[in-house]
Amino acid sequence: MQVRLPEVRAEQARRLVRLIVREPFQKRSWAELGFFLASSALAFSVMIALVTLTFAGLSLTVVLVGVFVLAGTLRAARGLGRWQRTMARRMLGEEISEPEPVVARPGLFGWLRASLGDPASWRAVVYFAAKVPLTVFGVWFALSVWLEALLGIASPLIGDHAPARFGAFARFVSPGYYGATVGGPPHLLTVVGVFLSGAALLFVAPWAMRLVVYVDRAMMHLLLSQGAGASRVRSLEESRSKTLDAATETLRRIERNLHDGTQAQLVALAMRLGQAKDKLDHLSVEDGAGELMAIRRLVDEAHRGAKDAITDLRDLARGIHPPALDTGLENALTTLAARSAVPTEVMVSVPSRPSPAIELICYFCAAELLANVAQHARASRASLSCAQHGPWLRIVVRDNGRGGATLNRGGTSSSGLAGLADRVSAVDGHLSIASPAGGPTTITVDLPCRS
Repeated sequence: MQVRLPEVRAEQARRLVRLIVREPFQKRSWAELGFFLASSALAFSVMIALVTLTFAGLSLTVVLVGVFVLAGTLRAARGLGRWQRTMARRMLGEEISEPEPVVARPGLFGWLRASLGDPASWRAVVYFAAKVPLTVFGVWFALSVWLEALLGIASPLIGDHAPARFGAFARFVSPGYYGATVGGPPHLLTVVGVFLSGAALLFVAPWAMRLVVYVDRAMMHLLLSQGAGASRVRSLEESRSKTLDAATETLRRIERNLHDGTQAQLVALAMRLGQAKDKLDHLSVEDGAGELMAIRRLVDEAHRGAKDAITDLRDLARGIHPPALDTGLENALTTLAARSAVPTEVMVSVPSRPSPAIELICYFCAAELLANVAQHARASRASLSCAQHGPWLRIVVRDNGRGGATLNRGGTSSSGLAGLADRVSAVDGHLSIASPAGGPTTITVDLPCRS
């Protein structure tokens, strides 16, 4: 009896196997191991120095010098936190925002007060204190697996001269695990078994270390970056700045379209009507049909110019607020997909209507993403889904094109995917892109239902 997996499940299984097999040979796995070793050495050194300086400061507080020692210790902890963030950025590619600056105060006692009251310095001390038990756990849980894997692979060379083992895996093997002192087939079988188990552990070790580094990343973002309040304020300031930039760019576009398009057409219309009026004023019976035909041509051109100006004004008004949104988001997105150059399947499930600002952002996101599919993706089909999940609205656009979509910060602040990301983040939304080379591309936009 043959058991056949669905094609999707089979592809997922193949990807999982490829991921596991490749992981020990990826740069990321060795970078995480190197970061753990370097940051652990830094954490232990820092804690020894901080504990020593703290005890010295407490001992000298009776003569006031100790207070300044404690303040200097806190400033040093803040600087060491900067080292840790730099190490995370260079070795892991992890961007951790700088904490809020120290509030400067005049005078020596002002410096003392600012140092002792600096939240970022105290959070750095807490981080290094919490990093010590995490390092101990990481050595026992993750580093030991790496060592067991490497020693197991090297067992044919080192035999029974391996160092004493430790950690999680060592609890499950016998003391003679790395080799037998007696020759013959039992010794050979033991060496082969140890080598195979070491090779198997090599594919487990990166994931154990990744778990420890993941916890460390979370701690760094929590304790070494901005405080929650300061981070929120800066995020709001950046969102406001991006929103103002986008609004300014929109106003400039409207002004440019009115000046270069509609205004020029209306000026031409007025000139043609003026020429026709002058000809009518000087028209006489002797002029005949030729002059009448010339006047008619001027009136026809003016009529066409008036219709073009009306069309431009209508398009401009649609760019400000699409009329399709007057009947709801479902009809607007359905109309948008029907106009797309690429056949698009639409699925909309929005039980309660979002606020007008969110509807407008949702519509323009869908319009921009479908335009990108038609212009750049080389896709033969696409899908657009919009569904409400509690207080959130999710828009997903997929296509079977060539992939490779990325945020490009070139051009104006309101152009392309970067402009969409800025517009979405301005209302505390999020845009994510999954677009490997060769496709397919999936772009997800999450928006709050109320702005």
